Amino acid sequence: MTMPNPQLDAHGNLKHFLTIDGLSRALLVEILDRAEGFLGVAQQAVKKVPLCRGKVVANLFFETSTRTRTTFELAAKRLSADVLNLNISTSATAKGETLLDTLRNLEAMHVDMFVVRHASSGAAHFIAAHADPHVSVINAGDGRYSHPTQGMLDMFTIRRHKQAFEHLRVAIVGDILHSRVARSQILALNTLGAAEVRVIGPRTLIPAHAAEALGVRVYHDLGEGIRDVDVIIMLRLQRERMTSALLPSEHEFFQLYGLTEERLALAHPTAIVMHPGPINRGVEIESQVADGSRSVILEQVSNGIAVRMAVMSMCIGTQNLALQRELEPHD
Repeated sequence: MTMPNPQLDAHGNLKHFLTIDGLSRALLVEILDRAEGFLGVAQQAVKKVPLCRGKVVANLFFETSTRTRTTFELAAKRLSADVLNLNISTSATAKGETLLDTLRNLEAMHVDMFVVRHASSGAAHFIAAHADPHVSVINAGDGRYSHPTQGMLDMFTIRRHKQAFEHLRVAIVGDILHSRVARSQILALNTLGAAEVRVIGPRTLIPAHAAEALGVRVYHDLGEGIRDVDVIIMLRLQRERMTSALLPSEHEFFQLYGLTEERLALAHPTAIVMHPGPINRGVEIESQVADGSRSVILEQVSNGIAVRMAVMSMCIGTQNLALQRELEPHD
């Protein structure tokens, strides 16, 4: 018997967005298509649409991330939602209040959506499992597990440049082992039908049995791995998530795996370069490439707002449908 996906309501609509794992290609395409429609909002004189008017979105960031929190806040405000930013460092959680206590207190303020970033894998799933039925939860990054909106904004950026996924060869370079972003990217690329997904890095930063577990081709030589690829995604070196000395030095990492103009020349001539940010220049990528004509790194930031608007509006739409069904007369 197949277990129902906890991210979906009984009608198959998106209620939470916790991971890309288990979501259909059709649903991912729906997110991308809806984000396309939101891109133009930033060009309007009044940068707002009323889709989430009257809704309250709480940003629960137990890990700091200026870029992700800011884009989620902008996305919610452009949907006309009210936004509550909880400063975890000064909140009651720092004084011993449990995660469930925080959740219940915020629910008492009639919050409709939680955007959760947490150092522990599974934190967003835990909150979704214990939240009131009308509340939606979006995972803004949890431990080493998942960062689904980052994965989808990367897919959105790729699609805008390459149109389709079916013939694409995509290389993801760097610290695969500690990267929740890489896991989300790999799941999305495989679900959307990319022709080939490659992961490239030192053996100490590639998960064991990655080829079988992740559905990728593994390379330990950067030049070999990026040869003729259409998309190169450089990952940030996850120093804060490393528990042991897995690299001799950042300098040596750059010498072997840093993306330079010379190495970029090995990729397909129309290949684009991506990075989820923040960039460690001279560690993962040299400035000439990061700022070059084939870099779409700043586009990723802009696209992140549209994609997060799409996900939020889909979850809020599911809430509105559920409320509508409750209010419909019953025989």
